[in-house]
Amino acid sequence: MARIDTYTILAPVALLQLVPWLEPLPFDLLGRLALAVLLGGIVGVERELSGKPAGLRTNILICLGSALLMDLSITIGMTDGDGRVGDPARIAAQVVTGVGFLGAGTIMQARGEVVGLTTAATIWVVAAIGLAVGAGHRAEAVAAALLVTLVLTALGWLERWMLSFRRVVNGTVRLRRDARFEEITPIFRGSHIAIQSKKVMEEDEGLVYRLQLVGPSRQYDRLAEELMHRPEVISVEFD
Repeated sequence: MARIDTYTILAPVALLQLVPWLEPLPFDLLGRLALAVLLGGIVGVERELSGKPAGLRTNILICLGSALLMDLSITIGMTDGDGRVGDPARIAAQVVTGVGFLGAGTIMQARGEVVGLTTAATIWVVAAIGLAVGAGHRAEAVAAALLVTLVLTALGWLERWMLSFRRVVNGTVRLRRDARFEEITPIFRGSHIAIQSKKVMEEDEGLVYRLQLVGPSRQYDRLAEELMHRPEVISVEFD
């Protein structure tokens, strides 16, 4: 029996002879799909470390699927004579629409609050990177992935640094006994003021909420004015 060494098995020609069905495989496409996995993973690692709902696997799958659909969109209408039948962008165009639904899902998880926009935008950009890879624009896709990662990391630090200049305030809000605090929370969000802690006590006049708030200094006067326009609010005090 002839001895087959490891090099002979791993050699491309010998491998195709041993496994004939590998011959028609488009190795160029496989390379692009591998690149899509890599680039989607680069962005996904940052999302995973940040604890976002769309993490490593989600971004990899979006980038990989977009690259495959883009390749199909280009090649599915090709004929033997290098002619083309139909619009090569029709399948790829649907990727943008489909990714839009995924992005909307990440926003609606927050029950109507305007959060998750960065995650939705990241999903959209990762899909665009996948489309670029599938179309063969490797350099553009790599550059875009690196820029997206830079924006998510460096600008994230910048945002946290800017937030450190926000003012922390202790506030007291008195509501009528039959009122619910959840009815006025949209006013806090609209003023870009976050509620860090909340304690409630009962008094003769109604309910007293002791709050610890954080937000831009200039927004507290606006918040107090808007709260006092609500009929269920008795008084508002900020330290």
